[in-house]
Amino acid sequence: MRRYLARRAPGPAGVLALVGVAGGVVALALSPSHARSAIDQVWSPFVLVTGLLLVGLVADADGLFARLGELLARVTRSGLGFFVAVTIITGVVTALLNLDTAVCFLTPVLVYAARHRGGGEAPVLYGVLMMANAGSLFLPGSNLTNLIVLGLLHLTGADFLARMWLPATAALVVTALVVAVVERRDVVSVDGPAGVARAPVRPVGVVAVALSAAVVLVLASPAPAVLAIGVLAAGVRVATGRLGVRAVRATLGVATLVGLFGAAVAFGTLGRALGRSATLFHLGSIATAATAAVASVAMNNLPAAALLAAHRVSHPFALLVGLNLGPNLAVTGSLAWLIWLRAARSAGTTPSLARASRVGVICVPASMALALGALALTGHA
Repeated sequence: MRRYLARRAPGPAGVLALVGVAGGVVALALSPSHARSAIDQVWSPFVLVTGLLLVGLVADADGLFARLGELLARVTRSGLGFFVAVTIITGVVTALLNLDTAVCFLTPVLVYAARHRGGGEAPVLYGVLMMANAGSLFLPGSNLTNLIVLGLLHLTGADFLARMWLPATAALVVTALVVAVVERRDVVSVDGPAGVARAPVRPVGVVAVALSAAVVLVLASPAPAVLAIGVLAAGVRVATGRLGVRAVRATLGVATLVGLFGAAVAFGTLGRALGRSATLFHLGSIATAATAAVASVAMNNLPAAALLAAHRVSHPFALLVGLNLGPNLAVTGSLAWLIWLRAARSAGTTPSLARASRVGVICVPASMALALGALALTGHA
């Protein structure tokens, strides 16, 4: 009987799904109008990340990320050059395909690339997580929180990039510098390119990435189009036998997404019920960012975004700085941490959460300070 119950007991993702669904149902029952408003605010980000994860899965199956890792190992002649290339690729993939996609697929590829070079894995292993969170300020689709907070502003990807490219670049660069200094022994320990075989790249994933990037940049509401691209690309690969349905389910993590969606609806409903007195309306940009960072670690940045942005805030871009960079402090901060852990273990390595948080404790205040300074410089603080 105990074995039967153990098999039937839900895992952490299942528990999260049950709690999230329960929270969403309670919110709908207690305050239907507020709950519907919260759903209107948060559905699009979850649809978008589902599409981007599918696009990332197809790109990975078609060899795009493996080729990137191979090129890194082949063309960089020093450990420092390799780390700089890792920073650039992590920032680009995060910006175009979302931070969850970046940590899911880049973590094992970059770890393998580091091994091919004969160097230590730590700068890549911890750097990809920290830099993905930092790079998620570039475009609306780079992080679900961006879409939740800015749902009322109706900015295109190009409009958002025009406001956030400097803060995002500052955050990414300082985060990379902190990781490089903390893990400096492994960063500079290897000299010389590795000899690795050329990985074939198939076209469907490349086309899907290019189309998704164009849609995110042009459309104010790109979620349905990106989902359609992801479903079509994944469908083609499943039909041709290049992908299995099990791999699709594992990549999407449906239970986790459902749980976080329900939690976001519940906290968004709570924020609306509390009224404008519960918003960040009276706080300055620094206090707004700090509050968002603390809330992210306390409850995960997606529910925190739904709660804090239930009403239009005075400093939405400062709010995003806290919601996107604050999660580097602890595993509770963002979904990306959980995906990163799973991806790292699939590559045969066991990351230390305590070590990652120690790096994050240095990265977060430094990256937030520079990002807020860049916002002030551009007049968007």
